[in-house]
Amino acid sequence: MALEKTWRWFGFNDTIQLSDLKQMGIEGVVTALHHIPNGEVWPVDEIMNVKNAIEAHGMRWSVVESLPVSEGIKIQSDDRPRLIRNYQESLRNLGKCGIDTVCYNFMPVLDWVRTDLHYTLPSGGEVMYFDFPTFVAFDAFILNRPGAEADYPADIVEKARAVRQAMTDEQADQLAYHIIVVTQGFIDGVVDGSEPDFKKAFLNYISRYHHVDKNKLRQHLADFLRDVVPVAEEAGVNLCIHPDDPPFPVLGLPRIVSTQEDFEWIVNAYDSVANGLTFCTGSLSVRSNDKLVDIVKSVGHRIHFLHLRNNVLLPDGCFHEYGHIHGCVDMYAVMKALLQEQQRRIREGRKDVRMPVRPDHGVKMLDDWNRQSNPGYPLIGRLKGLAELAGLEMGIERSMAER
Repeated sequence: MALEKTWRWFGFNDTIQLSDLKQMGIEGVVTALHHIPNGEVWPVDEIMNVKNAIEAHGMRWSVVESLPVSEGIKIQSDDRPRLIRNYQESLRNLGKCGIDTVCYNFMPVLDWVRTDLHYTLPSGGEVMYFDFPTFVAFDAFILNRPGAEADYPADIVEKARAVRQAMTDEQADQLAYHIIVVTQGFIDGVVDGSEPDFKKAFLNYISRYHHVDKNKLRQHLADFLRDVVPVAEEAGVNLCIHPDDPPFPVLGLPRIVSTQEDFEWIVNAYDSVANGLTFCTGSLSVRSNDKLVDIVKSVGHRIHFLHLRNNVLLPDGCFHEYGHIHGCVDMYAVMKALLQEQQRRIREGRKDVRMPVRPDHGVKMLDDWNRQSNPGYPLIGRLKGLAELAGLEMGIERSMAER
């Protein structure tokens, strides 16, 4: 049995249509109700509207990505009880509609970070880039977050200072707008750019974490799991937390889903198959000291969703994305470990053997230049990645069967 081929679709306004996905051989769609405000209940009729449209094209709604965890849950604000009740009700409604996998994250304030959304590869294709000194320049010398310089290595701070000095004020504001608003705009970011001073609004969100360190954030995640996993079990839904992106602290905020040790802590925090993981090679591979195959071997029994892509690692903690099968990730070894985990589940008679996989991000190329798409989500680049991953998977499956 092959991994379930899925595709992230951004709803009815996506320039890629459901009919396109069917032609591409997609089996499962990964999407969300992006029009429902964070913290509000997902109604059954809204869920069924999307589900019926997907099924009318011969596919299934494979994974919800994502059902957002509100900031009030992460910091345990006074509004937490209402937000938890709404999250529980959304899980029940998804279960009633037959949707069984929900991806979420527990990253404070920022969902993901890149400093350049239009980095050109030698091939002429375009990917996203994270330049650590440039990000520190944003944090310490553009955002002017109090105490920011103390949160980073001194040599990186000095490089960041030089980066800021080489910028015009207009360039600095554009960088801030890209990090705070553009990268978060299609995944329900906390600041939508409508505020007169979006940087001040962003700083206000960061300041709400002044009393939340790594241990406190872990406790808040454990409390969240205690409240929602039993509901997910009853609803027949598997939750799968997404790793931090990038998997190290930024903005003085704690990170708790960045390492193998973090994953092991999470699966032990609540002992249930419904308390699972999203295995994202793009996020996790930025930490060169963590071996991805070891993570699969350690916590593979709780992996419910796969994001596969690659990176090129550079000095000073910098990296850029780079397609799917070439880069710092040994995708052959990762794919083999995942297929072995799937075979183990089949032998054990488990129900969760689909292991949905999607090509995560992609190189902008060819006809992608004539299309509108969210950052990191071109059509042709992702389709190329899907084909590469499917070919790699077929070869490994065949060799496993022959042995």
